[in-house]
Amino acid sequence: MAASDYASDRQVAMVMDLNKCIGCQTCSVACKTLWTRQEGMEGMWWNTVNTTPGQGTPRGYEGMGGGFRDGKPLPGHLPTQEEFGVAWQFNHEQVFYGGDPQAWLRPTGGDPQWGPNWDEDVGAGEYPNSYYFYVPRICNHCTRPACLEACPRAAIEKRREDGIVVINEDRCRGYQFCAEACPYKKIYYNTVRGISQKCVFCFPRLEQGVATACSRQCPGRVRFLGFLDDPEGPIHKLVYEWKVALPLHPEYETEPNVFYVPPFSAEAFDAEGRPSGEPRVPPQYLESLFGVGVNAALATLVRERERARSGHRSELMDLLIARRWLDMFSVFDKSPRDVERRLEDRANAAMSGGRPSGAPAEVRISVADSGARKRGGR
Repeated sequence: MAASDYASDRQVAMVMDLNKCIGCQTCSVACKTLWTRQEGMEGMWWNTVNTTPGQGTPRGYEGMGGGFRDGKPLPGHLPTQEEFGVAWQFNHEQVFYGGDPQAWLRPTGGDPQWGPNWDEDVGAGEYPNSYYFYVPRICNHCTRPACLEACPRAAIEKRREDGIVVINEDRCRGYQFCAEACPYKKIYYNTVRGISQKCVFCFPRLEQGVATACSRQCPGRVRFLGFLDDPEGPIHKLVYEWKVALPLHPEYETEPNVFYVPPFSAEAFDAEGRPSGEPRVPPQYLESLFGVGVNAALATLVRERERARSGHRSELMDLLIARRWLDMFSVFDKSPRDVERRLEDRANAAMSGGRPSGAPAEVRISVADSGARKRGGR
């Protein structure tokens, strides 16, 4: 199958600034609350934030194969639920209501060996030169999605209007060839419905001009959203103009449409405990994640940061600081509450004869922000 067979007219994309991510998991909870609360979806985390270096989720996903090499598909491993990580219960009743002052919080039903965020804040390196950073991940909605090419049911589609990759659940039979083929291992199995499911880039929200839940709920202003071909939007500027936003593992050859601003590194200390002038995060490790282009991207970031520090204006630093929160989302800057009210008004106008009023439940679930209200009434 040629990429032209499923080319889209436009491509919506995301840029995540790893210098801002604090690993708080607000994005993960927002996504979980909005999209994966039904039976059979308990083990699904369409949005994950893992400490890097680390095993990630599923455990060791970077060595599970899939994707392409020289344009040809590579075999991949189908992750098990245990590799994704199984949630466990804690002895809350005993600790909080049992009356035993010596009781302490611990898992019940055995000693767990792995979880979706098991190696949080572990990282790599030896004191005092240990290091880590956080990498949020969603489906990359690739330009050449390996999952789409692997599906024998033609159940995976790339939407022409925005390039979002979706699974047609009416056609899917849960064969999971897609999960094997995806090198990022971001496709999950619904154990009740017997189908594959994954991140949908909150397309019902985007269709209404509302940014994704993970983007709006992020307290660190990590995520930029927009179309790649919009020269006035943040995505085009960061990816094509400044060239500081890079795909994760470009060697997989799926051409991801989620990009990352690589992290700055603190200086390493020498044997005498003095700053050595060398980065604590090895450049070779960053190259293994983002390709050799990461060195030029970091050089640009450092140059523009120093320009701003010296009192000069830096368009790049202004863009990354994102003082105007809604500017991060380009055309997807509408408030979900305003959209929901408009949909409710439209539904009310269409109702008559005592029929129920208000927006349908699926509209509320798809469009409204999950979790707590944004600060400042956003």
